Amino acid sequence: MAGRLQPVLAGIVTALVGFASSFTVVLAGLRAVGADDAQAASGLLVLCVAAGLCAVWLGLRHRLPMAVAWSTPGAALLVATGPVPGGWPAAVGAFLVAGLLIAAAGLIPALGRAVAAIPAPIASAMLAGVLLPLCTAPVRALVEVPRLAGPVVLTWLVLHRFARRWAVPAALAVAAVAIALTIPAPGPGRLHLAPAVEVTTPAWTVPAIIGLALPLFLVTMAAQNVPGMAVLAGYGYRAPLGSALRVTGLASALGAPAGGHAVNLAAITAALAAGPDAHPDPDRRWIASVTAGIGLALLGLGAGVATALVLLSPPILVAAVAGLALLGALAGAVSAAVAEPDAREAAVVTFVVTASGVSLLGVGGAFWGLVAGWLILLLFRRRRAVPDPRPEPGAADAPEAKRVVPAR
Repeated sequence: MAGRLQPVLAGIVTALVGFASSFTVVLAGLRAVGADDAQAASGLLVLCVAAGLCAVWLGLRHRLPMAVAWSTPGAALLVATGPVPGGWPAAVGAFLVAGLLIAAAGLIPALGRAVAAIPAPIASAMLAGVLLPLCTAPVRALVEVPRLAGPVVLTWLVLHRFARRWAVPAALAVAAVAIALTIPAPGPGRLHLAPAVEVTTPAWTVPAIIGLALPLFLVTMAAQNVPGMAVLAGYGYRAPLGSALRVTGLASALGAPAGGHAVNLAAITAALAAGPDAHPDPDRRWIASVTAGIGLALLGLGAGVATALVLLSPPILVAAVAGLALLGALAGAVSAAVAEPDAREAAVVTFVVTASGVSLLGVGGAFWGLVAGWLILLLFRRRRAVPDPRPEPGAADAPEAKRVVPAR
């Protein structure tokens, strides 16, 4: 009996950790690009349901632990981008375009290869620049609201040392208790706790498509789908990427009018469903991902309560919890960005431009960071080899020998 329940329990943990650790990032991102409170709650609800249904379908279809989640880096991108020309309808239109691009990558192999051709340091540096503003929020919260933020950060530190997967959910719980004890409750009628779907007619503007849809597509592919496949491969699974992209891309496009920005293969919580803790038998671990999908869809029914918690708290406290959830992702992105010496300068330029939050021609910093990194990479790219006419010491008997030196 214990063996049968193990993957079910692992799936429940996966759903709880995935939801609690980053729903604040999603709500912050949706509100940053123009959603009101009801639209943000609707977006969170549809993301939970869409990701849950995708996980159930992929798990049952392929008998693989293909956990699905919302795009947490994509939500951080929304925070970094802020309002786009055309407002919330234009943001919804960008979500729809990004979803269609993800589905197209699953249908057209050349598009998937084009995304994979983006140099990893540049993509990682763009992600790091997107995450940085949120990851500084815990520091600012300790200065602005120390009585609320102090216990939250301390809880995260202690559990990050002894029970890492529960660090962010526990920090969120402490934040909720602090809010309940110190902030007066609003009057009746101000909070809407019941789940509701708010549909917005999409609009399309060139700045929103270039500055939001394309970066959202790229960051979702590079920071979620590709690492998600890597996690599965690390546990010995050969998952069909094309099928995953088609399913999650279509779900993203269908959920966009209701406020969902993107769903994708899980990367952060993928190991909880695919690892040996889910079940000793690899052929039984798909049950964990299916259970996680069902659990996440049910948790979506609490989107109104989650939104109410965010509304009651100081914005900096919500951002602090989101920043704690993203510190690990920031560390990984920075490490990958500077791993290759030949691309280090280009990666740093990408990071700086993206993190600056500049907006030019209505297009946000993530796009311009990617462009700047590409230009620097092309400008300072070293040639593979340059023949040096000077012979190597001891090579007098072999005058054709050349020493390869890099061009500067």
